[in-house]
Parts: sequence; C-alpha cells; structure tokens
Amino acid sequence: MDITTDQDLPNVSLTITNNRGQSAPVDGVPVWASSDETVIMVTPAADGMSASINTVANGTARVTVTADADVGGGTVTITGVSEDINVTVGPNSQASTMTLSLGAPVDKP
Repeated sequence: MDITTDQDLPNVSLTITNNRGQSAPVDGVPVWASSDETVIMVTPAADGMSASINTVANGTARVTVTADADVGGGTVTITGVSEDINVTVGPNSQASTMTLSLGAPVDKP
C-alpha cells in the first residue's frame, strides 16, 4: 500500500474468525505494533479491535497484531501482519516556499 506523509489511516479494523469463517473470541486485548515507528505509528483503540495509523517519515513498515486464541488458562498466540505500507513525502510536506530575509544596511568602510 502506498501512502504519503500527508495521509493517515484512521480507521483500521481487526476481524478475528475461526477456521469456519465465524467470529471467534480471544483472551484479552489484541496487541498492535509497528515494525518501524520512525515510519508509521499505531494507536490502538482500548478494546484492541481497531487502530489509527499515523505516517511519520519516508520508508516502509508493516503493522502486526497479536492475540491469545486460547480463551482460558493457556496461551495460543495468533498473529496478523499487514502488507507493506510504503510512505513517501507528500506534496503538502515538500518544500514549496522560500523566504529571504535581508539584514539591516550598513555603511561601507
């Protein structure tokens, strides 16, 4: 996925299903992470079922979500990983204006 530093992904959602495609519960709140926080930052919702992704700088990163599929005493970790998110400088972040400030005039020696 290609986006620019002028864009964010504010409505990322998570769907967890079983092998039959039916909704399935997990134990606790899913944990979200960025593979490179210098490129994208992930802010999950309190319930872990959605997040906002904010672009930071040029680069490529992925989003990873982990959860415990064993509802009960054990732990069975399931993991979801996004496609590559390629971030480039957008037109609103590129240099577009220059201001030249002249100093006060002084007498020649």
